[in-house]
Amino acid sequence: MFFVLSKTIAVLLLPSNFLVALVLLGVALIATRFRRAGLRLAGTGLVVLLAVGVLPVGNLLIHALETRFPAWDPARGAPDGIVVLGGAISPAHSQGRGEPVVNDSAARIFAIAKLARQFPNARIVYSGGNADLIPQGPPETDFLPPLLDSFGVPRARVVLEDRSRNTAENAAFSKEIAQPKAGERWLLVTSAVHMPRAIGCFRRAGFAVEAYPVDWRTEAAADFTLSPSFGGGLQRTDYAVHEWLGLLAYWASGRASELLPGPVAVP
Repeated sequence: MFFVLSKTIAVLLLPSNFLVALVLLGVALIATRFRRAGLRLAGTGLVVLLAVGVLPVGNLLIHALETRFPAWDPARGAPDGIVVLGGAISPAHSQGRGEPVVNDSAARIFAIAKLARQFPNARIVYSGGNADLIPQGPPETDFLPPLLDSFGVPRARVVLEDRSRNTAENAAFSKEIAQPKAGERWLLVTSAVHMPRAIGCFRRAGFAVEAYPVDWRTEAAADFTLSPSFGGGLQRTDYAVHEWLGLLAYWASGRASELLPGPVAVP
């Protein structure tokens, strides 16, 4: 049920969808005896819609999550293992095109090539099934091997976890495969904005990992400039709100250890 709700209600709550629905509802009410309420509703929805598309709302919300975990410090030495979260390959597009099609989270996959060479003895797990509400194709792991070949990374270096549909399942199923031992150090690779939610899920699963964020969408310092594109600003706000809603939903449902996970002191 959680998975279905995350793909339906969560989509309706995105600012672009919610505010447009609010405006349309207001317009519909104008033709009724609730004309005054309809005008207020439509006007408010339109003003807020314009605001989140032009003001740096999305950038600030993304930046707050991306700066939650710093870049990984290799000074402590090589890790024993690495978990890379999926979400960077589109199964439907890859199947239709007959070759791997990556999206704007491709930095997660590029990290495999870098870390495989940097730490030749580390075990690597790639966790990613098919997250579509109604899966009509194979899991995204089916399309990773050709990319590994292009990177010069032996396919045997990467163990594929192909059942997970969301971050909580990433954590649970990766732990089943990795079977981490006491004292081992594992890295977790995912987009910087997604790292707090991912860390919360891995902590809940009892899988101790160190954050290795990639795929930053904002600058190191907070950006207060107006969006140069209304559509782009609205898209970034949707992207940010999706992640904040995910944090709330995962914490409320017990799938994450805390509402807003952060770094812990390293001994």
